[in-house]
Amino acid sequence: MENQLWADLILIQFPLNSMGLPWSLKRYLDEVYTAGMDGRLARGDGRSRKDPARQYGSGGKLQGKHYMLSVTMNAPRTAFDDPGQDLFAGRSLDELLAPVHINFAFFALTPLPTFAAHDVSKAPQIDADLDRFDAHLNAHAAPLRT
Repeated sequence: MENQLWADLILIQFPLNSMGLPWSLKRYLDEVYTAGMDGRLARGDGRSRKDPARQYGSGGKLQGKHYMLSVTMNAPRTAFDDPGQDLFAGRSLDELLAPVHINFAFFALTPLPTFAAHDVSKAPQIDADLDRFDAHLNAHAAPLRT
């Protein structure tokens, strides 16, 4: 909990597992963010009995903080954003990860662009992925230090 309050950037690195978070990471996030509903990370869902029409999901208290998803997966880059691909049918990686993004939005965290290392089992390019990750951090996370 304290790390969530302290950090300016929360970096979530995970292997895509059953099209989402691995259960151990999901459990950790559920435990931390559910505990934070006590007022440390959110003021409930933003609504109250006096104002039940207020925007649902507006109770987050982590304004000004950012998060970045960094994902490794077996799916090749070409599997996404292409209507001709049967499985994802033109959907993006971020659309696949929408529940994760929505959870962080609930707590008022601002997203940075997602990083992905694709095809890590069938055609790994570890050195190239590490170089791309470094460039991604420099482009999107480093400017937050200023």
